[in-house]
Amino acid sequence: MKINRHLLRGLALTFIVGALPFTKYAPAYAQESERSRYLDDYRQQVGLTYGASATIQTTYIWRGLYAGGANIQLDANVGYGGLYADLWWNIGTTDWAFSKFLPEVDISLGFKRWGLNVYLLYIHNFDCGFFDFANYAGRGNRLEVNARYTVSSKIPLTISWGTRISAADGYINDRGELKFAYSSYAEIAYTQALPYDLSLSGAIGFSPWKSVYSFYEGDFVVNNIALSLRKDWSVSEHCGLMLSGHLVLNPSSIAADKHRAEWHPKSPGLQAVNANIALGVYLK
Repeated sequence: MKINRHLLRGLALTFIVGALPFTKYAPAYAQESERSRYLDDYRQQVGLTYGASATIQTTYIWRGLYAGGANIQLDANVGYGGLYADLWWNIGTTDWAFSKFLPEVDISLGFKRWGLNVYLLYIHNFDCGFFDFANYAGRGNRLEVNARYTVSSKIPLTISWGTRISAADGYINDRGELKFAYSSYAEIAYTQALPYDLSLSGAIGFSPWKSVYSFYEGDFVVNNIALSLRKDWSVSEHCGLMLSGHLVLNPSSIAADKHRAEWHPKSPGLQAVNANIALGVYLK
């Protein structure tokens, strides 16, 4: 397969941005003790690991965009020595009018180490066969390669990147040729721990070139500015509860069409402002 030059630029950008913290902290890190590390303070995963969670949400927001109404999301994962498999389910409505239910399942296979998480993501909506990899407009099966890097617990800066490598993802260029877009989404996020087991997170997400996230119009777009607040309660050593609120602004939608900031209960995909409240339980 011929690698698109935009994909190479995106991977290079991810590497450069992810390496920036090391230029400041690496010299000091080499001299610090094990207890005072600022980088690579994640414990190496040894032996079998597992986890699970269940969440009830008012809105399904995906990469800053509206993806569905009220829903229940379930997750289960198992790993060994950094290698892991994750199964995620979404069971919910397509809009707030409860006009249609469309479940989704995501399967991830990846590796975690040193704050880096590299994984292959398979996204399946139940409007086509599970093993049907033909192209579909909007929904169907999709395959992505993803990477996420968090500096450390003391520097909770996260850089993530995802690129679509299959499914309906093309556009006609100026010469009338069909081009595969390699639609990509990048995000920079920071989470600040607060007293009383509260955490405040801010994120900015963007698409670096013409992609499905901008409806194949223009090039670089900022499609996600998000702010969230989360509260955790520890039920036991291996179980916890969480309550979170999420507010998302889509600047590209407002710039393209002013009316999208209005309230559209039957067509929430038109909105440029979305919010979400979630209540969940998890095993750790």
